[in-house]
Amino acid sequence: MGSSIMIQGTTSDAGKSLIVTAICRVLYRRNIRVAPFKPQNMALNSAVTQDGGEIGRAQAVQAQACGLEPHTDMNPILLKPNSDKESQVIFRGHPIATQDALTYHKRKPQLLEAVVETFQNLMDRYDNIIVEGAGSPAEINLRQHDIANMGFAEKVNCPVIIVGDIDRGGVFAQFVGTLALLSQSEQDRVKGFIINKFRGDIALLQPGIDWLENKTGKPVLGVLHFMPGLHLASEDSFFTIDKNHGISQNKLRVVVPRLPRISNHTDFDPLRIHEQVDLIWVEQGDEIPPADLIVIPGSKSSRGDLAWMQKQDWPQAIKKHLRYGGKLMGICGGFQMLGQQLDDSSGVEGKPGITQGLGLLNMKTTFAEHKKLANTTGSLNMAGLPAVTGYEIHMGQTTGEALKNCALTLEGKPHGALSPDNQIMGHYLHGIFDHPQALQTLLKWAGLQKTQFLDLAQEQEHAFDRLADAFEQQIDMEFITDLLHHP
Repeated sequence: MGSSIMIQGTTSDAGKSLIVTAICRVLYRRNIRVAPFKPQNMALNSAVTQDGGEIGRAQAVQAQACGLEPHTDMNPILLKPNSDKESQVIFRGHPIATQDALTYHKRKPQLLEAVVETFQNLMDRYDNIIVEGAGSPAEINLRQHDIANMGFAEKVNCPVIIVGDIDRGGVFAQFVGTLALLSQSEQDRVKGFIINKFRGDIALLQPGIDWLENKTGKPVLGVLHFMPGLHLASEDSFFTIDKNHGISQNKLRVVVPRLPRISNHTDFDPLRIHEQVDLIWVEQGDEIPPADLIVIPGSKSSRGDLAWMQKQDWPQAIKKHLRYGGKLMGICGGFQMLGQQLDDSSGVEGKPGITQGLGLLNMKTTFAEHKKLANTTGSLNMAGLPAVTGYEIHMGQTTGEALKNCALTLEGKPHGALSPDNQIMGHYLHGIFDHPQALQTLLKWAGLQKTQFLDLAQEQEHAFDRLADAFEQQIDMEFITDLLHHP
């Protein structure tokens, strides 16, 4: 049986996913069989696993850092918010309910047993399990029935390291305050701290480190410096998505509306890092600027996000963009919005009803309880038939005349739609920009004639190794490995 440690954070987005990824990669490079685990995740950014389920994107990335294919055991509970009050509950890779927070909270004691079972499955197969917490362990209103942080750690007797983000300020108060709100047994379980995203001279930080260690009696295992240009898929868009400024006239302009329930925003990572592309996120109150390509992204609430877009007058701006010859792509929920109608009479995504779409493609979408989950490969139906790879995660079925002119061929079957004037493309394929040849072809379709080659998989591997190198230089990795051997 393997051993484990758990990385918890003083806040959401403190760097838990990053630290887990770093430890996973370091151990993998030492030829140790290591796997990631997160008991409960809340994210609209997900991935399809080898066993046909759905987990948080961060755990899929961490699995890659371990040299593994993602598996549903790595994230047994995924919560995908439909609204501010309700979430779809994904259990062992598949949706089991849509529940409000109070109903779900009451269900946690039963879910904890299943979470521990999946954890034990990994412990039986790997040497080390690196566990990621969620949010903060100091959320005292959620302490009862906790399965995401200390409740889980206590149940499986797992040592804990706490990470804090100094870039936000107040990191020492975060550490001390977090400890103060834990029970004595939970405080004893905390073995040390990691400071994340430091900028500047470490000598100026040392007095604070000395004070913290003296105050708490716990070591600071190191300070991980801010790493500009580190291209790793982020956990979720729930908090922030960086917006590009200083747009260059010599680059392809790609505009993406940041929908309230945007899903799988990592679709745009290749565009974000491509040197010939300016990726521009537009948010509430923004005007859609002139662009070569507008991409309407996936959404966990297609009808609700379409209504939100209409309040921003963005449909009119999109139609003006098309009149000026610009290109438009809809991915998943964004694809559904391009049609004539979105029929959710059964209330699969929210309140039952029918919503009129943008009317740009002759098709309609009907929502059903069955969720399509699939990793898939195929080709773009463009010059040279360039290869594409990706995955589908959706609960709607789209039909209509527009699909006769398909945009892709996936697993030998026609998929998506391409308008007769070649301006509008829609499909359900997440990750369509990931394959180098597909990316080059799509950028050329959008107006970029000479495109540089970008291999996202290679970039990801380079980022893993860069992160692991920095971690081994700046963090006491031997303390961590000793914890794994002698918890």
